[in-house]
Amino acid sequence: MPQILITGASSGIGRATAELFLATGWRVGLIARRAELLHEICAGHDRAVALPADVTDATAMKTAFDQFGAPDVLFNNAGLFGPSATIDEVALEDWERVLSVNLTGMFIAARLAFGAMRARGQGGRIINNGSISAHVPRESSVCYTTTKHAITGLTRSLSLDGRPFDIACGQIDIGNAESPMVADLKSKQPGLDTMSVDHAAQSVLHMAQLPLSANVQFMTVMATKMPYIGRG
Repeated sequence: MPQILITGASSGIGRATAELFLATGWRVGLIARRAELLHEICAGHDRAVALPADVTDATAMKTAFDQFGAPDVLFNNAGLFGPSATIDEVALEDWERVLSVNLTGMFIAARLAFGAMRARGQGGRIINNGSISAHVPRESSVCYTTTKHAITGLTRSLSLDGRPFDIACGQIDIGNAESPMVADLKSKQPGLDTMSVDHAAQSVLHMAQLPLSANVQFMTVMATKMPYIGRG
């Protein structure tokens, strides 16, 4: 039975992905801070494992990985948007909070997954959630955009370093999936074009089901009419 660990699994894209992988027969480890939501998702699924942990807590994350065992796939998904402001209006502590979750948290999860896959000797796959912001920013998103650009560097480094160990790494860049983060943006921009989080989950499943001899290096899946393609 294939198994996947998902961070940020309690809501949005992470939850939709967890539910889809459970429906298709995978053993799923769900990592997020909100234990009650994880247990809600796991109810009735003997292949679901709730692993409450903060992705920025290296000790708690190691405990979660040890409890679950070496995954075949890590969906490195946890993240937050942070303050919507120009750089001179961003408090240093807000910058550090976004950096801690979106970059250090993803580094911790990738490090643990890479180490477990390497030690097992059977390879594996890491899928990083990048974002359209890994390519182009929204206005007033300096914290989020900077971290998502950094994730592209993490993906490329993992892809290269993983080759000797059959560890593949790819990145999914999702645009305007109807997560709580996007719902908040949509409340401020009522005309915002969005898509269901289920489309993002299906894309993660496609990446995860490939044999290790093949890899989706970068995938963009987005609401068709979002203003990403085009110029002024």
